[in-house]
Amino acid sequence: MNLAKLGLTGISVAQNRLQAAGHNINNAATEGYNRQTVLSATAGATATYAGYIGRGVQAVTVQRAYDGFLFRQLVNAQSTGASIATYGSEITQINNLFADRTVGITPALQKFFDGVQAVATAPADSAARQELLGRASSLVGQINDANAFLDGQRGNINTQITTVVTQINSYVERVRDLNAQITTARATASGHEPNDLLDQRDQLVSELSQLVGVNVVEQDGKFNLTMGNGQVLLGGDTVYPLHAQPSADDPSRTAVFASVPGGAKGAIVKVELDERRITGGTLGGLLDYRQEALDSVQNDLGRMAAALAVAFNDIHRTGADLNQNAGGDFFRLGDIKSMPGAKNAGSAVLNVQFDDVNKLTSQDYRIEYTASGYTVARLPDGKPFALPADGIVDGVKFDVGTGTPAVGDSWLVQPTRSAAAGLSLIIDDPAKIAVAAPNTGTANGDVGLKLAELQNSKVLGNGSMSLNESFSQIVNKVGVLTQQNATEAKAQATLIQQNFAAQQAVSGVNLNEEYVNLDRYNEQFRAASRLIDISSTLFDTLLGLRN
Repeated sequence: MNLAKLGLTGISVAQNRLQAAGHNINNAATEGYNRQTVLSATAGATATYAGYIGRGVQAVTVQRAYDGFLFRQLVNAQSTGASIATYGSEITQINNLFADRTVGITPALQKFFDGVQAVATAPADSAARQELLGRASSLVGQINDANAFLDGQRGNINTQITTVVTQINSYVERVRDLNAQITTARATASGHEPNDLLDQRDQLVSELSQLVGVNVVEQDGKFNLTMGNGQVLLGGDTVYPLHAQPSADDPSRTAVFASVPGGAKGAIVKVELDERRITGGTLGGLLDYRQEALDSVQNDLGRMAAALAVAFNDIHRTGADLNQNAGGDFFRLGDIKSMPGAKNAGSAVLNVQFDDVNKLTSQDYRIEYTASGYTVARLPDGKPFALPADGIVDGVKFDVGTGTPAVGDSWLVQPTRSAAAGLSLIIDDPAKIAVAAPNTGTANGDVGLKLAELQNSKVLGNGSMSLNESFSQIVNKVGVLTQQNATEAKAQATLIQQNFAAQQAVSGVNLNEEYVNLDRYNEQFRAASRLIDISSTLFDTLLGLRN
C-alpha cells in the first residue's frame, strides 16, 4: 500500500465527513431532521516481513442520530397536546357565550320573572302586561339563539371531522409511498439506510399523530399504522381509509367509519367506529368535545327550556285572563323526535312526550325491540333494561303501541336536545295572560304570584333545582371544563417542551459543534492531501536516482 493510496482513503473519508457536516448545517432548521454522522473503520492492513502495515481508512455508512423511544414519547405528547388544544378552542366559544352574566339568558330570565311579578301585583295594568310579553319574547329569543349557536358549532364540528378524515387518509397514503421508496433505496444502496427518507417518514407520522393518535409497528422495514382503537389504517402496502359520513343512528351527526375487509370476495365494508375509542390529535379532540361538552350542554339547556314551558303552562292554565276566560298554554315546545334505526324492518312508530319535567335528566336513550320485548338504555354507557309497563323512564313517556316491530328494531331518542330550539311564545295578546284565580275578577293576581314563584321553585332534578339554578349549573359546568382544559394545556405544553428537548439532545443539530467538526475534517483532508504530495516527492526522488 503506497502513500498515495493511503492519502486517497483519508481524502475520501474526510470529504464524506465534510459533506455530512454541511448537510447537517443546511438542515439544522428542517423540522424532523436527525443529525447524520459518517461512521468509518480501518481499511485493514497488509502483512509484511516487518509486520502488518495499515491500508488507511474507509467509510462504513452514514448513520442518523435517532432514538425511537424518545421520538415516540414526543409524538404521543404532541398528539395529546393537539387534542387538548382542539377541545379548548371549542369549549372557549361556549364559555364566552354563557359566562357573561350581564347579557344573555341569565338577565333575560330575571327580567321575565320581574315582569311576571309586576303583572301579578297589578293585573289590570295593560302596560305591565305588554312589558311581560316583550320580556317573554326576549327570553325565548335568548334561549333560541343560544341553542342556534350550539347547533352552528355542531355543524362546524361535522365539517371539521370531514376535513380531518380527508387529511388523515392523505398522510397514510404518503407514508405508504415512503415505505416503497425506502425499500427500493435500501436495495439500491446494498442495505444502507436512506436516512433522509426515514426522517421524512417519521415526520409524516409525527404530523399524522397531531390529527389522530396512531400506533406504529415496523415490519420488514415498513411502517404499519393503527389507530388507538386498533383499527388498521395501513397494513403492508394496503391503505384502509377512514370515511366521514352521517351516523346510522343520528343522521345529523357526522361519524367516522373504517374500511374493514369482510364483504363478498374480500370486498371492503364501512363500519361506524365508537367515537369514544378514537383518541388523540385534532379528531380525538373534536369527538371528545362533542360527546363530553356539546351534547351535555345542549341537553341541559333543552331540559331548562322544557321545565320553563311545562311548569309555566301548568300553572297558567289554572288562571283566568282579563276576559275571565280560562288560561291556555303560554309557551309552546316542539315535538320530541325519535330517530328509527337505519336497519329497522318493522312498521312500529315510537312516540315520545314529557311526562314529568322534574324527573328529566340530560341523557339520551336507545329503545330496542328484542325477542323478549322492548328495552331501553341510557346513553352512552347505560345497560339495557326492560321498558316499564307504563313506558315512563326519567320523566319521559315512550309510547310503542303503534305498528308492528321487528326484532332488532331500534330508535334513538334525545328528549331535551331540541327543546330549546322548539321553545316559542304562544300568547300575543296581553289580555290573554291568565294571572287571576277563576271567578275572582280582573284585580286578582293569585295565579300570577304562583307563576312568579316558579323562578325559585324546585322544578328540576327531582325537586333539587330551580330554573335559575339549572342555568347556573350549565354555566358552572362549562366554566369548570374550560378551566380544566386550560390547566391540562399548560401541563401538556411543558411535557412537550421537555420531550422535545430530550429528543433534540440526541438528534438535533448543534451548529457550534458542526463548525468545530468542519475545522477537524478540513485538517484531516489537508493532512491526507499532504500524504499524496509526499508520495509524489518520493517518487520524483526515486526517478532522479536512476538518472
